[in-house]
Amino acid sequence: MVTWNVGTAEPPADVRSLLQLDSQPATDLFVIGLQEVNATPVRYISDLISEDSWSHLLMDTLAPMGYIKVTSVRMQGLLLILFAKQVHLPFIRDIQSTYTRTGLFGYWGNKGGVSVRFSFYGHMLCFLNCHLAAHLNYALQRMDEFEYILDRQDFDMYNTPQVLDHKVVFWFGDLNFRIADHGMHFLRSSINNGRFNLLWNRDQLTMMKKQEPILQEFEEGPLCFKPTYKFDRFSETYDTSGKKRKPAWTDRILWRIKPKAIETEDENRSTSSSADDDEYPIKVTQDMYTCDVSYGVSDHKPVIATFNLEMRKKVETPVVTLTVEGHWSADEDATFTYTILENFESSTWDWIGLYKVRAGQTKKRLMDEQKHRKRQKGDLHHKAVMHLLFKVQMNKNELPLLAGDYVLGYYSTNMQTLIAFSPTFQVS
Repeated sequence: MVTWNVGTAEPPADVRSLLQLDSQPATDLFVIGLQEVNATPVRYISDLISEDSWSHLLMDTLAPMGYIKVTSVRMQGLLLILFAKQVHLPFIRDIQSTYTRTGLFGYWGNKGGVSVRFSFYGHMLCFLNCHLAAHLNYALQRMDEFEYILDRQDFDMYNTPQVLDHKVVFWFGDLNFRIADHGMHFLRSSINNGRFNLLWNRDQLTMMKKQEPILQEFEEGPLCFKPTYKFDRFSETYDTSGKKRKPAWTDRILWRIKPKAIETEDENRSTSSSADDDEYPIKVTQDMYTCDVSYGVSDHKPVIATFNLEMRKKVETPVVTLTVEGHWSADEDATFTYTILENFESSTWDWIGLYKVRAGQTKKRLMDEQKHRKRQKGDLHHKAVMHLLFKVQMNKNELPLLAGDYVLGYYSTNMQTLIAFSPTFQVS
């Protein structure tokens, strides 16, 4: 996970160290939350037409390593992107995203929260990227904004309609909590000597945790890294401008495991989630929590955390499998099959895409499944049962002329994600 207030800057040339790409074992999921992505009206409209420069750089960096962009959500300057290894895509389901504005009376969206939720091997996860009110004296307003965001964010899911209903919630972003009381000299002396612990008890978020029950449900690793705000750009020097902002840990990553249900006298029973917790427990361990001071495009330094999620899989079988038949050549008709392995309600808006694998980057050539329905026995919209097999024939005129490695991918409209891939195959 990464959180970074990028201060409307363009991305740096390289983000490999930011993403810890040389670490072992290889990462399964990347969740990147940015704040203050350039969001002037003209720039924001252009980004709606095509991906913003930060998304482009992240995709260009991760795609050659076999990661797929699963989804993203943007609200003006707030951006949240999820990448996953291709092998996990069949088990990332029920993806939904939402956003809540808090800044400038909620009109422009310069502050607020964006979130993505999904089922991962049957476990409900939610990631909430926030940018809260600035300045030292607004700690209570930041809490009010956080609670407002939690209250306003709704998902169209019967079992997880709100953020805190999820099994695991990650809350991160530019939360803007400051270090209270200490003077500039003491702050800088403590930081320069690496004695960060002298500042912990005056960190506003740490102090608020003692007062706010909702914060007590969230965990955070120790702040054993430099405060990430405010730096002179392209340097590791704290603010030397006339304002001389005090250093602070404004950028944070916290997590919460849903508490087990508590029996009450009225109901005398626990909710179903308690039994579910016992049978399918999930353990979250933070392996690293740090900042990378080498990046200087912004007055904030990016914060990085790596987590291990240990879980018993509730879902282990893909709902769809794709198989290519025979050798594919651009001068011959081609055939593939897809098999339904579980009860799965497909849609007439589902499609199967043919993706070119080139220099590690996946390019897609969409192939509307409705074009092939006439060649099938029955309608594509079906309430499927176990082991239904469908055969699709492609006219040679629909095949790409460019030879190389390809994969087929099945996109589910109901699940809002690619849920199956074929093995890589060649088209000659």
